[in-house]
Amino acid sequence: MKEEHQPQLQQHHHLHHNHQRKIAVFARKKFTRPTAYAIFLLLSYTLGYLSAPSCNPQRFLIPRTPKVADTTTTTTRNTELDHYSFTTSQCGDPIPPKFVRQTILDRVFNGTSPYDNFPPPYVSPLLRRKRIKGWGSNGAVFENLIRKVKPRTIIEVGTFLGASALHMAGLIRQLGLDETQILCVDDFRGWPNFRDRFRDIKMLNGDVMLLYQFMQNVVNLNATESVVFMPFSSGSTLEKLCEWGVFGDLIEVDAGHDFHSAWSDINRAYKILRRPGGVIFGHDYFTSADNKGVRRAVNMFARVHGLRVQLDGQHWVLDSA
Repeated sequence: MKEEHQPQLQQHHHLHHNHQRKIAVFARKKFTRPTAYAIFLLLSYTLGYLSAPSCNPQRFLIPRTPKVADTTTTTTRNTELDHYSFTTSQCGDPIPPKFVRQTILDRVFNGTSPYDNFPPPYVSPLLRRKRIKGWGSNGAVFENLIRKVKPRTIIEVGTFLGASALHMAGLIRQLGLDETQILCVDDFRGWPNFRDRFRDIKMLNGDVMLLYQFMQNVVNLNATESVVFMPFSSGSTLEKLCEWGVFGDLIEVDAGHDFHSAWSDINRAYKILRRPGGVIFGHDYFTSADNKGVRRAVNMFARVHGLRVQLDGQHWVLDSA
């Protein structure tokens, strides 16, 4: 590259030398001062332009970046849709509601009722005859929706001690819906420090008596024929219900209240909602965390599926009709 510019540099030095000689000549001639000054400027500009080394303007152009197919947007969109779809498994064909209870008994409890011979002798001294506690468990939304949907199968995700499940059991009895089954989904482990608030819930060898106290509450209210349960995590249980073809007409989602838990539960529960006509609902739409937990998950889900969020007290409602 250096050799290519040698002739240009020599031409530049030669022109510059001539330029100086001509200026000296003009300086010796007798011109009026304004005329000499004007001629001096004109000559300087002209000779300067001619003596400038030529350059290839292409050397200063930023080379065009080859156009590469942009797959980032498509990949991102597909990834987002994967989060929305929750198609981890294909749901089985819906079984008739009258077979729901027996299906659970067969697949979870070896065909027998978990209430048979309850409570076992070693547990009985640790239980209270009745210990029911819930949050928003007696709201008007329960009766409103049961009257509207007249469900044959109710699925509750998040049960704790069974306050809302037992309230619904009383409602279906009052409304003459004797064939309706309520399926409670909860691991019945509580949360790490829940016994700070519920010290009367006993612990035996590291096992909290939450499940047994729930069962005792069901037995006490004579609801064993209408309330059955699956004592496992919500994610694994809802996937199994989908696989077994167990669908709900009315599904309450009230388990984890952080965004990720609520988002996962709502998506999985919606997969097993009998549609059209089924209704999914839950508590804690208004929380101290505002739009960062349950409400954010509900609103996002509604936007994705083109549903309208309805409010009934502190509860949110999504109607698939």
